[in-house]
Amino acid sequence: MNKKTLIVSPTYNEKDNILELLRQIWAVNSNYDILIIDDNSPDGTGEIVKNEMTNNSKLHLIQREGKLGLGTAYCTGFKWALDNNYDKVIQMDADLSHNPEDIPRLLDESERSDVVIGSRYVNGVNVVNWPMRRLLLSYFANLYAKTVIRLPIIDATGGFKCFNSKVLKSINLSLIKSEGYSFQIEMNTKSLRNGFSLKEIPIIFVDRTVGKSKMTKKIIYEAAWVVIKLSLQGLFRIK
Repeated sequence: MNKKTLIVSPTYNEKDNILELLRQIWAVNSNYDILIIDDNSPDGTGEIVKNEMTNNSKLHLIQREGKLGLGTAYCTGFKWALDNNYDKVIQMDADLSHNPEDIPRLLDESERSDVVIGSRYVNGVNVVNWPMRRLLLSYFANLYAKTVIRLPIIDATGGFKCFNSKVLKSINLSLIKSEGYSFQIEMNTKSLRNGFSLKEIPIIFVDRTVGKSKMTKKIIYEAAWVVIKLSLQGLFRIK
């Protein structure tokens, strides 16, 4: 039986990438539903999606009033997926750094595992076009999370994943406020502590060629703090 699948992708100023993203996803499977969460992009990303929706009923859009952040955007999308009875939820970036051709592999593994992570590091380092500083930052962020929280995965900060809906139902999504690296770590940690299995499969991550990275010092500092908070919650069994 085919499982009802939704792909969730947050956007902020992705007008140069969004149509190509949609094209590539539907080239893999024209039956995939896609939900774009747009944070009122000044470049008109939301309007481009609105126009495309007139041609395809598989495309959906939630427009938020401003730049509210990646983590809350995903949580908004996850809640929408649960409200609309999707079985599988894929999260992926809108900047074409995640290859839509990997979606079937994530879905296939999700029949055996509760959360499937498209991992940049499970088979060596599979990252293209990142400067060494960014690569080292990502590597040590993952090492830090693995050491402090004892996460049994190598790429705890990867943003290309498939969740079975039962995992998302087990997490109070309204309480998650973290962004960037820390959002990925928090979702992995809560999924694991709620008794679900995590599985990494190898992907090749290609850094964006159009637009600007959303990485900031605030995101880095937040990740360091969230790892400590999650560690303390584990010690005192706080959910």
